Parts: sequence; structure tokens; C-alpha cells
Amino acid sequence: MDFIADIILGLGAFGAALYCLILSRRLKRFNNLRDGMGGAVAVLSAQVDDMTKTLDHAQSAAGQSAAVLTELTERAEASARKLELMMASLHDLPEPASPNRAEPPQNSPRQEGFASTQASNPEPNPDIPIFLRHGFMEAAE
Repeated sequence: MDFIADIILGLGAFGAALYCLILSRRLKRFNNLRDGMGGAVAVLSAQVDDMTKTLDHAQSAAGQSAAVLTELTERAEASARKLELMMASLHDLPEPASPNRAEPPQNSPRQEGFASTQASNPEPNPDIPIFLRHGFMEAAE
């Protein structure tokens, strides 16, 4: 009975060794960097690193662009305020008197309709921007 137990134990050890050998060969093929999954994992890992660097670079560029855009917007708003103030101050200036104006200029047919519309409505329309209102008021006079 001892002899049979030793034979079964030897066959079990031989089977385990054969199983380990087969598993070892499969693992070597699986982890092969050229053909197996190891190569695919290595390539994907490198791509993930590249994408992470690209994303960080894009985020920093977007942050810088946002800062520049904010600064330019603030400058544009300040310039717009200055222009509005200048336009308002131009409205307060007296019109220069021209000594050569002996007779008023003749209106063309296109301007006559415009002038008659302005004469019937002497008050400026607040819906029209200020730079257009000045043109309308000068044409009406």
C-alpha cells in the first residue's frame, strides 16, 4: 500500500510539474513585448502618458488664452466707455458758423424725404445709437 501511495504521489508531482511548465510557456507568450498582450499593454501605457501630457498642455494653453481674452475684453470695455464719453462730449460742442453759407444747401430727392421725416419728429429716438442720432440731427438742420 505504501508503494501505491508513492506512485500516486509521484504522478501528482509529475502532473503539477507539467502544469507549471505549460503555464510558464503560456505566460512567456502572453507577456511577449512583440506579439503578446505585454506589447499591447506597453503601447497603450505609452499612449496614455502622451495623452496626459497633451491634455496638460492644452489645459495650460486654454488657461492662458482665457486670461488674455479677459484682459482684452476689459480693455475693449474701457475703450468703449471712453468712446461713449467722447461722443457725449462732442454733442455738447457748439456747431462752427460758416461765413460762406449764404444760402442753405439744396436737398436731393432722397434727402428731402429724410429731412421731412426728421422735421416732423424733432426729438431724437433713444433706440438709435448716439453716433447715428448725430447724423440724423445734422441732416434735419
